Amino acid sequence: MKRSAVLVLIITIVLGSILLPSCKSTSPEELKAAVEIVDVSSKWIAKSYQPWPPKLILVPTISFRVKNTSDRPLNYLNFNAIFKFRDDQENLGDNFLAAIRKDPIPPGQTSQAIALKSNFGVEGKSLAQFKDNPQWKTVICKLFIQSKGSVHVLLGEYEISREIDFKEPEPVGTETKEEVKKD
Repeated sequence: MKRSAVLVLIITIVLGSILLPSCKSTSPEELKAAVEIVDVSSKWIAKSYQPWPPKLILVPTISFRVKNTSDRPLNYLNFNAIFKFRDDQENLGDNFLAAIRKDPIPPGQTSQAIALKSNFGVEGKSLAQFKDNPQWKTVICKLFIQSKGSVHVLLGEYEISREIDFKEPEPVGTETKEEVKKD
């Protein structure tokens, strides 16, 4: 009986010493050193639009690519974007994305574009109204990364551009004077 208990203890110690190092999570310093954020762009896109009664909700979005600066393939990368108006304490919105999964990023290579958009934005009646809308203030995005059980690591803060990627459709049934003259 004592011999089997000793044998079980020895097997447990050997297996633990083999398996525990592979379960170790990446440190924040290692994770931040392993990635470089490149090709960052930002804009505002439509979350919803209705012509009548007029209502347009624009949300900030950020896109980027990840360059692997480490000597090992990178996978299981999660990103979290926190959007907030500059100098505000409350968040405007956020977005979490489990981005890099099946296809790891080889050392020295860059990922496909990753886009994160806020779940909340700014409401107005039309695209023209946003230019003078006092609620449409400068938004900052805090971008975090997390991998394999690590803590969330701040990669940087990015200002969202004031570019709007949305065009209102032309009103139906309206003709210009030139179109009327042709008929």
